Amino acid sequence: MSKEAVHTAQDAAHPAATAAPADAGDAGYSKDLKHRHVNMIAIGGAIGTGLFLGAGGRLHNAGPALALAYLVCGVFAFFVVRALGELVLYRPSSGSFVSYAREFLGEKGAYVAGWMYFLNWSTTGIADITAIALYTHYWSMFTPIPQWVLALIALAVVLTVNLISVKIFGEMEFWFSIVKVATLVAFMLVGIFLLATHHEVGGQTPGMNVITDHGGVFPHGVMPVVLVMQGVIFAYAALELVGVAAGETAEPEKVVPRAVNSIMWRVGLFYCGSVILLALLLPGSVYSADESPFVTVLSKIGVQGAGDVMNLVVLTAAMSSLNSGLYSTGRILRSMAMAGSAPKFTRVMSRSQVPYGGILLTCGICVLGVGLNYLVPSQAFEIVLNVASLGIISTWVIIMVCHLVFVRRAKAGLVTRPHFRLPGSPVTEIATVAFLLACLGMMWNDPEVGRKTLLLIPVIAVLLVAGWFGVRRRVAENTDRELTDLTK
Repeated sequence: MSKEAVHTAQDAAHPAATAAPADAGDAGYSKDLKHRHVNMIAIGGAIGTGLFLGAGGRLHNAGPALALAYLVCGVFAFFVVRALGELVLYRPSSGSFVSYAREFLGEKGAYVAGWMYFLNWSTTGIADITAIALYTHYWSMFTPIPQWVLALIALAVVLTVNLISVKIFGEMEFWFSIVKVATLVAFMLVGIFLLATHHEVGGQTPGMNVITDHGGVFPHGVMPVVLVMQGVIFAYAALELVGVAAGETAEPEKVVPRAVNSIMWRVGLFYCGSVILLALLLPGSVYSADESPFVTVLSKIGVQGAGDVMNLVVLTAAMSSLNSGLYSTGRILRSMAMAGSAPKFTRVMSRSQVPYGGILLTCGICVLGVGLNYLVPSQAFEIVLNVASLGIISTWVIIMVCHLVFVRRAKAGLVTRPHFRLPGSPVTEIATVAFLLACLGMMWNDPEVGRKTLLLIPVIAVLLVAGWFGVRRRVAENTDRELTDLTK
């Protein structure tokens, strides 16, 4: 029996009711996340490893036009988060979009959404520990330590912190985000000062001449800018974390709209503004994928220790991203486990109301990433970044499809839309899905990593189908129990 049958039974029993069905996976959580926590989690989701480390290689490949790529992707990312925000106000859930996929797309939709999100964050976790190891190697005293050892240490530290309590997680993310925002603002002020005073950076005067003398806005043509789009999508991959965090805050109707609406100006200021400044300070050819572009700039302005300070900050950003990944997958997996589509041990919670089973499963995948750092340390970051892109693109597509179904049901009078809404529906959802699928297709033009990543799609599809046949009986039994409880 499908989940749709449960909803049909509810509607039949209460034809005038508009209340959303509760998700069993939401039971047992504390509501310890405050407004400042969720707001800074939203900021932290918009400022992460994709900007601090990934922007270096992308500037090298695409040049100043990278700012345009960040802006375009940022607009569509905002649409996704705005759609998710509307669903959150309709029914807050720690299961977030997996819970909404269960309601609007059925158990199969929830199954695919959950496991693709798990794929995203487990591989993003690998990217984060890889970034941490790369950042640490910036200091010569850590150079003799193998990259995989540093990655393992980072994973152990963040895991320990994440298992304590959601309040500790919220506090850590709050201060991590404070550090990231303060540092970016400070860097932008320094960059503006360097431009205004024409202070030499790396032996040349910053300004528009840096762009015009090195090939213009599109130094390598349009195609490299198109190719970096899927990597830029990865840079925004934690924005949907607001939807998960909303399930553990006492006043989501007040917190979520403010956090979501502020995302757009953050994208414009922090991403586009930072990239434009970077392009005006140094030619794209100077930046590299092996070093944060902010560290590259500060190391060349002659301020002793500037690069060290910035490197410490971007290391903090990677730790923050890893922390968020463990947090979100723990909640998503618990929601799935309560429905029967994830291992039973991922539904267990600690005395401090932390779903540690799912957190440990994600951590286990990250341990495989430690092995990847051992085998191919120079390629580990780009490999997992592309795989993570598959997960985040599929997750965002599912969010938009869920919203389409939600709006359709609202028009039919089955549910009630909150006042906080995604504008332009259904055109906005369709355009966003088309753009995301186009980004996926762009990966084919990258024969070294992107094309190989796309070839993983059939493999992932086979694993998902095989997994569904393995859990469908347990899912059906769970649904039958829910239907029985509803009809008593």
